[in-house]
Amino acid sequence: MIRVVARALSRVRGDARIRTTYEKGPGTTMSESHDGSSPVWLVVGLGNPGPTYAGHRHNIGYLVADELASRLGARFRAHKTGRADVVEGRVGAPGTGGPRIVLARPRSYMNELGGPVKALASFYKVPPERVVAIHDELDIGFDTMRIKLGGGDNGHNGLKSMRSSLGTGDFHRVRVGIGRPPGRQDVADFVLSDYSAPERKVLPFVVDTAADAVECLVAEGLEKTQQRFNS
Repeated sequence: MIRVVARALSRVRGDARIRTTYEKGPGTTMSESHDGSSPVWLVVGLGNPGPTYAGHRHNIGYLVADELASRLGARFRAHKTGRADVVEGRVGAPGTGGPRIVLARPRSYMNELGGPVKALASFYKVPPERVVAIHDELDIGFDTMRIKLGGGDNGHNGLKSMRSSLGTGDFHRVRVGIGRPPGRQDVADFVLSDYSAPERKVLPFVVDTAADAVECLVAEGLEKTQQRFNS
């Protein structure tokens, strides 16, 4: 059994799952209704826009962002910057005033998404250390994930673009493993291809676990998240 399945089932059965609730009306933004009660986190699902890329390994960030939006009970909508689709809400039980979260799916392709991320970070006044990038990771097996703060881009064009636009690599990363391509398959072809049939059976658990990790990171911090989710 792929290990991520066992981990996901264990948390659902044994732990009190962090609940996420959508608490904002569609006509307002957090910057416009700031109450100072808690910091805003910008959580970015990395991927390429459009149906052509929807099922690709490189778009795992989009899939996790979609799962988080589903938990918020909201749909992505165009942000006024015109460069990304967003969902706003809070992490935690209703009425608890938990951390505020902005989910974002940039409308730019992977190698140009740093600009939209920078625009959103400026709009919501989010420093790099409260930016979270959800992305595919070649150097981690499909059955694992790791969370960290800072680091290089490891050849990932989305991370490279974010580092360039934000002026630093000191943002959080939820690194969802996709593994290395088999045989001599080109890396670009591998990441821009669909998951295998066996992987697709497990993919919902991978996405669910990554979404859990994002919620834990925002609500409980890096150390606890690494203890629970790093393989």
